[in-house]
Amino acid sequence: MADRTSAPARADRHRASAETRPRLQGQVDVEWLGRDLLGTWAERRLAARAKVADPRYQRIDDLTVAEHRERVLGQMRQLVDDGAVLAAFPSHLGGQDDHGGNIAGFEELVLADPSLQIKSGVQYGLFGAAVLHLGTQHHHDTFLPPIMRLDVPGAFAMTETGHGSDVASIATTATYDEATEEFVIHTPFRGAWKDYLGNAALHGKHAVVFAKLITKGVDHGVHAFYTPLRDDEGSFLPGIGGEDDGYKGGLNGIDNGRLHFTHVRVPRTNLLNRYGDVAPDGTYSSPIASPGRRFFTMIGTLVQGRVSLDGAAVVAQEAALAIAIRYGAERRQFNASSETQEEVLLDYRRHQRRLFTRLAKAYAQRYAHEILLAKFDGVFSGRSDTPEEREDLETLAAGLKALSTWQALDTLQEAREACGGAGFLGENRLVQLRADLDVYVTFEGDNTVLLQLVGKRLLGDFSKQFKGASKAEIARFAADQLFDRATALVGLRTLSQDVRDLRNVKKSSIALRDRDVQRDLLEDRVETMVADIAGRLRHAPKDQAQAAAAFNDEQHELIEAARAWVELQQYDALAAAVERMPEATRKVMTHVRDLFALTIIEEHAAWHLEHGRLSGARSKAVTSTIERLLQKLRPHALDLVAAFGLGDEHLRARIASGAEGARQAEAMAHYAALRAAGELPVPEKRAKATDPDAQPIVEAGAAPLPPSAFDSAASAPSVDSVETVPTDASADAEEAHVATR
Repeated sequence: MADRTSAPARADRHRASAETRPRLQGQVDVEWLGRDLLGTWAERRLAARAKVADPRYQRIDDLTVAEHRERVLGQMRQLVDDGAVLAAFPSHLGGQDDHGGNIAGFEELVLADPSLQIKSGVQYGLFGAAVLHLGTQHHHDTFLPPIMRLDVPGAFAMTETGHGSDVASIATTATYDEATEEFVIHTPFRGAWKDYLGNAALHGKHAVVFAKLITKGVDHGVHAFYTPLRDDEGSFLPGIGGEDDGYKGGLNGIDNGRLHFTHVRVPRTNLLNRYGDVAPDGTYSSPIASPGRRFFTMIGTLVQGRVSLDGAAVVAQEAALAIAIRYGAERRQFNASSETQEEVLLDYRRHQRRLFTRLAKAYAQRYAHEILLAKFDGVFSGRSDTPEEREDLETLAAGLKALSTWQALDTLQEAREACGGAGFLGENRLVQLRADLDVYVTFEGDNTVLLQLVGKRLLGDFSKQFKGASKAEIARFAADQLFDRATALVGLRTLSQDVRDLRNVKKSSIALRDRDVQRDLLEDRVETMVADIAGRLRHAPKDQAQAAAAFNDEQHELIEAARAWVELQQYDALAAAVERMPEATRKVMTHVRDLFALTIIEEHAAWHLEHGRLSGARSKAVTSTIERLLQKLRPHALDLVAAFGLGDEHLRARIASGAEGARQAEAMAHYAALRAAGELPVPEKRAKATDPDAQPIVEAGAAPLPPSAFDSAASAPSVDSVETVPTDASADAEEAHVATR
């Protein structure tokens, strides 16, 4: 049955079923934080979550591939019936021109069934959006209404078997025939087949086909063509063929397939001609003179796919963490500190580290996504549609999508393992989400390629700061860089840190929890890496092959610099959000901010040590401070996942429903009753301890063991339960000092 209680009430319920602990610094206002996380388009998100809670939209796990595909198609029709798909389309066609709200609602559907989310994304976010953003008024009025009604399910035919992320190199051609005023679309060889296309195997009637436009013997690069695929009976039209991609590692509710074209003719007016047109006589024209800029402008209009994948990946992480942390707060294992009561998993430090560090990343990614969504809405609504804003949007979308989709896989896997065998059961959803989100890291752009795009933008921005600069200014910059390198080489920075800290861990911890210190470390890594790469490439040879080889040598460093830049954006988003929070909530969320920053710094500790940004002592303090932050966040863990606003009806995971707490309570009541009645059997070890004539049981041929060897391993303190950083009397003073920073 669906859980309709509020997020604070659900948090209270789960705390009651788990071991409750006294509050430490601050108290999370779950209701306020939950509203803040919903962001600008809260109503759109809540409306989508109402659909997620509706069994009609929810995934059924034991369907065949054919059944799953038909169910998702039926769910698509339900979305049409309730008007949910119209948000981003023009108001004069019945839409609402709400680009940000459309994405906000769409990404929540991952909780219902990722196949439904992606299939609706193919229809409306790719196929329909291509007509909307690449077409003109004729295309909008002619093609969009049936697309919006799902009368014409469609495919987005861009990717080819031989070319994925390298769209500019696709081989399909569209050659203009002046005699008939038609384009002839042709697939010249097997590698040019359009592949992995949603709706292509079965349901798609039309497609937006990307091909190189050729007219009067000139290749004008990749353009989009609205192309019919099937007749009303579902059979391919003449010249069109294809195959079903078949069973996949996930998203089997989507009919992915391949398409190929043999001299297929479409009218001249089917060219989506917002950025490039062909006159009846074959003359090509474009408002953008540069072929390169024209291509990137056209591709950039389809950025919403990356924006929505970023958001969906964050939603999936929130769900996984809610499941694992709820379960970990109730599941008990091993007698570490009591002979009568087992330990709650969430009290083990290692369990906290594996979940809380990822929780901090999820919060940072949620707030970074809200910034991305606002930027997307500003550009596509026209309020801030400038070339600079579009470039910023594309860069941020590429970077955030890469890191969040990778992080989603990492978090889903860790949450699965943290729930043990229960996490592997289909009824708890983690394995299905992990399988379905696997492909997110490679569609809408392979993540590694996307980070290379971000890295190139960073290099471009770096070089722009020297445009028009005098030789003296360039010399001063070079001198500063040389000084920084010299300082790192002789260890002046690290020596300064050691002197300030005087090997006092508490002083190091206070410094590391300073927002300015954190940001300086994150920002300095980006700037140093980009400057080093630019310096090495400055002397690259002009020969194309040699220049490509020189750039290839820097590829790893460039991608790492891009990753560092994205992490900085996530940190800034989280830090800004924390500043606006109510005081009590801000205290707890400051710990989340610190945990995010120090986790990232710890992950790159080798770089900071090698470049003299951290001393050895302070690097050790990073880890010890993380351990202390885990302690501080432990009492607030259930509140922090309750703020995600995901009820039982959204998670649909039995282990997150309180069932485990009920089982544990039943077990403890059973043993308590036996103890009270004096009927609990005496353990063998204790029986021998009270019988002076008893002898230890030793296997034949084995040497006698010392008495301590007979202590139960299960009753010994777990390594995870040992405090790595003792709480000292000055903790409150340290908190007060950090709070002022």
